[in-house]
Amino acid sequence: MYDFDKIIDRRGTSCLKYDFQVERRGRDDLLPMWVADMDFALPEDILEDIKDRISHGIFGYTDPKKDYFDSVLDWFYIHFGWKGRAEWITVTPGVVVAISVAVRALTGEGGGVLIQQPVYYPFSEAVVANNRRLVNNQLVYKDGKYSIDFEDFEKKIVDENVKLFILCSPHNPVGRVWTLKELRKMGEICLKHNVIVVSDEIHCDFTYEGHRQIMFPSISKEFEDNVILCTAPSKTFNIAGLQVSNIFIPNEKIRKTFKAELEAFGYSQPNVIGLTACQSVYSKGNEWYEELKKYLAENLDFLRDLLKENLPKIKLVEPEGTYLVWLDCSGLGLDTGGLERFVEDKAKLWVDFGIIFGKESGQFIRLNIACPRATLKQALTQLKAAYCQTM
Repeated sequence: MYDFDKIIDRRGTSCLKYDFQVERRGRDDLLPMWVADMDFALPEDILEDIKDRISHGIFGYTDPKKDYFDSVLDWFYIHFGWKGRAEWITVTPGVVVAISVAVRALTGEGGGVLIQQPVYYPFSEAVVANNRRLVNNQLVYKDGKYSIDFEDFEKKIVDENVKLFILCSPHNPVGRVWTLKELRKMGEICLKHNVIVVSDEIHCDFTYEGHRQIMFPSISKEFEDNVILCTAPSKTFNIAGLQVSNIFIPNEKIRKTFKAELEAFGYSQPNVIGLTACQSVYSKGNEWYEELKKYLAENLDFLRDLLKENLPKIKLVEPEGTYLVWLDCSGLGLDTGGLERFVEDKAKLWVDFGIIFGKESGQFIRLNIACPRATLKQALTQLKAAYCQTM
């Protein structure tokens, strides 16, 4: 029903992915496969809701009402079996903003904040920019898969006096969808040592067959009372530019502390179009979303087969979730600079290099497969040509 093969020219729209190559990379000859947004348009019925709101012509201050909260709560109950409450939700202009606010609200300067690298780089930026200590529980990479070193996890919390843990679930960029056992073990350690969990679950809607997203607060009442759950429709429905996120904070004391810091930051009412879009996608977008998931799974199959047949020294770290694939390029025998030259100068691709996610992942690249199949094919064709030229 929906044409995900359609190529839509995004250039000339002030699009970060396509229009800022010269500013960010100093050149204009690369195929963008980097930042985590999609090259797919919203379905017409959702666009109509947005157009209807625009046609009103007045865009004053707005706040969400019951129908907005109902659409958000229904989405998470239908898809994950988790029943939240409207009073738990604080709307922010983004998950990254919420993480930064949480860091400021719940830790003091010099306080330890735990992350798990390689991980979404704004996590470390939110810690360091706010003069907190970055504490890393490095994920263990073995036999093509990442796991958690729980002994190190607890030791770092104790030794570094950590009071806040930023969890990425599903994990960006390595693609892990954490199991109930893993989540429970992390959560219990955090409870034991009075560490509050900030769970970034912005990619929760994208898991592949055989894997199921478990919302952190759904595990137990104790976990629910110890978490700031960060969600947004922005990845699922490609509306990041409308800047609306829904942050669930069941614990009233934590919620008041968070909201006080958010108000001190100077933020109050959300984006009017963002509210309209969020309510619409959660109310009407399920059919589009289900078809999108199938298309992304097919893109992943296409990439996996092509790598195996044509680029055997570049290994896919099999993703359990997200539309971002993590490629192990260590088999190419290149250092970090050499890998960058290989990808940009020879393959002519704009990707996210692994080094930005953590110092131990310099031999990896992150590739976005949320694009028409023809775009993905072109990117892999260019990568194959560079590979054949180099190897």
